[in-house]
Amino acid sequence: MSEPVSMNLILWRHADAENLPATLALSAQADLARELTDRGRKQAETAAQWLRPRLPDDALILSSPAVRAVQTAHALTPTPRIVRDLAPGANAMTLLGAIDWPGNAQTVVIVGHQPALGQLAALLLSGQEAYWTIKKGGIWWLASRRREDESQVVVRAVVNPDLI
Repeated sequence: MSEPVSMNLILWRHADAENLPATLALSAQADLARELTDRGRKQAETAAQWLRPRLPDDALILSSPAVRAVQTAHALTPTPRIVRDLAPGANAMTLLGAIDWPGNAQTVVIVGHQPALGQLAALLLSGQEAYWTIKKGGIWWLASRRREDESQVVVRAVVNPDLI
């Protein structure tokens, strides 16, 4: 007999965003200021509509400080918690530290960036960091649980905004 899921972790990549002009490609400030496109706003709202009825009331919504991530998170809640450690350039281990996986019994939604989100999904599901891709606006819902004294990670859903 299995024990109940102990933590839900939802990885939500920010929706489609403006491209940086080539002259600003190396500017971290310009990258953080990129906004969602019209398509991105629709993606974020569609994904939020799918997520909203499935989340518990006490779900913790964490967002990168990048404007595109905050705008994506705002489609779900007006008050996401902005976490500097989720900014572009973060890695899987930094993300893990920001959420206390799997010790946090709360449902946690991370609104962030590639490649860190894909690397975190790979690490949790395969035990090794790899460059897995989460599509812009896509959601990967993972859960931790214990079964027969073994820690496991379960994929509860993978949702792309084009399919909902």
